[in-house]
Amino acid sequence: MPCEGCMERDNVSTGATMEFLLLGFSELLCLRVLLFLTFLIVHLVTLAGNLMIFMAVVMESSRPPMLFFLCQLSAIELCYTLVIVPKALLSLVVVDGSTISFLGCAAQMHLFVALGGAECFLLAAMSYDRYVAICQPLRYAAVMSEGLCLRLALICGLGAFAVALGLTVAVFRLPFCQSHRINHFFCDVPAVLHLACTQSYTPELPLLAACVLFLLLPFLLILASYICIAVALLHITSSVGRGKAFSTCISHLAITLLHYSCATFVYIRPKSSYSPAQGKVVSLVYTNITPLMYPLIYSLRNKEIRAVLRKMLRRKKIAQVN
Repeated sequence: MPCEGCMERDNVSTGATMEFLLLGFSELLCLRVLLFLTFLIVHLVTLAGNLMIFMAVVMESSRPPMLFFLCQLSAIELCYTLVIVPKALLSLVVVDGSTISFLGCAAQMHLFVALGGAECFLLAAMSYDRYVAICQPLRYAAVMSEGLCLRLALICGLGAFAVALGLTVAVFRLPFCQSHRINHFFCDVPAVLHLACTQSYTPELPLLAACVLFLLLPFLLILASYICIAVALLHITSSVGRGKAFSTCISHLAITLLHYSCATFVYIRPKSSYSPAQGKVVSLVYTNITPLMYPLIYSLRNKEIRAVLRKMLRRKKIAQVN
């Protein structure tokens, strides 16, 4: 039985004409200009950093598996920020919040979840790459072939797209209350679920299933890879060799911890404990700060990326001279 005040959507036209109001940062109007400039600068730097890594790897003739995965990760982060940040910037320009159509909100949620899920799967693939490189170094070139890397990338993208589509359909089939004011700067799953006129935990089951597939399953694969890596490192007698082997994993570990800590805090908790203020703060981190940190972490910690970037800058200087 739907609750009082719910708006049922019995046909497609009702859903197609429905609109949501994204409140954004309406409670921080006095800081609107400062927030807009800050987000804009962070967004531009993030785009520049990820685009630089993406172009540098694409222009490289020989790409080892880790560079291939980093290229895909940068592409995901580019799309990730373009899906979320422009609408967030618009919410700072419009005082009373910005509207988004029912289909637009569903599309934004689907893309956001699919890209975030693809990143989780990709981090698991990268951990497997590190496992093979450290635990089976003599077989690394044979195991991590170009064909396997392409198949892993395809599985990450298509698998995330399918799971995100199922979650989005399940969320937007729910009856929503007459208030369509989303206390967020984009159509995040917990924020939209908060508007659903349901008294049970049944609507949260698709989100729980998505969390198991996107968060728990890749996390267990990453954990298993690093347990094997830790065991292999214990058998390395040389402290220098152990340090070199471990240093190849530091950047991946840093990004994994950053990504999973934010995602776990937002999505693995019941609807009753959802806090719009906390949700927006954490969302700011993983939609603005986290994508900015990725290029910095990898450019500082990964020798292959630094070498590729130097090559690209050298080519640019030569082209300018010519």
